[in-house]
Amino acid sequence: MPAPQECLRVFDEVYYLYNRREYVPPDPLQFLYSYPDIEDREIVGLIAAMLAFGRVEQIIKSVGIVLDVLGPRPRVSLLSLSDEELSASFFGFKHRWVKGPHVVALLRGIRSTIEGHGSLQHAFTLSIKVSDGDLLQALSLFANDLIRHAGLSEMSGFIPNPGRKSACKRWHLYLRWMVRTDEVDPGGWDSISPSKLLIPLDTHMFRLGSTLGWISHKAQDQKAAVELTRAFQAISPEDPVRYDFSLTRWGIRRDLDFSELLRRLNVA
Repeated sequence: MPAPQECLRVFDEVYYLYNRREYVPPDPLQFLYSYPDIEDREIVGLIAAMLAFGRVEQIIKSVGIVLDVLGPRPRVSLLSLSDEELSASFFGFKHRWVKGPHVVALLRGIRSTIEGHGSLQHAFTLSIKVSDGDLLQALSLFANDLIRHAGLSEMSGFIPNPGRKSACKRWHLYLRWMVRTDEVDPGGWDSISPSKLLIPLDTHMFRLGSTLGWISHKAQDQKAAVELTRAFQAISPEDPVRYDFSLTRWGIRRDLDFSELLRRLNVA
């Protein structure tokens, strides 16, 4: 089992080679680049993150449908469209088991949160303060508040609840996109430190962490995400999620063999 510091050279090589925008598509992150205004981007990012499950082609199609309705200024549109107009716009929408009413409820929750706090960033920052800097507790408060504003007591898993101890990959993807700033992650939420972020634990990062011996937990859940994040904190304490995008390319792209990454790390 290599120590995190022993993997740093390989991680840095992978980061400098693949942490580039040219390696983003097809990925829902690509939509955020079209919105320079942070108050639009935070809405787009949340929509894209919540729909980021299933086949990537369907994800891109579904996110595109929602954003077409909201137009070039999502915040302005969302604050002006009525529930009736939203319901009509998403009649017949389907993304796996998510249907039009789920999307309308999400948008209603986003709108009410913005109306109550001024922006999603302000709402999340308040949750961080109330939680004394505990990211998971803050995320749970933020998610529950969003669900409450959505007007549905049960969102059938569409909006993940961190309080249920799942990995909540989609939430942590969203935070990575909004908090970090580099060539891939556009950032914008400057009131939150990247040092607080957790790894968005997908199957690729879970496999890597387990193979390296950095994850002892057998389930792909919140405990495993915390374990893996702590390992990355040993080599990048100010930005433990720094290598997430570039490392997951080895599980996502057909031209990159995951076994080759393991060989480079001397664990193949």
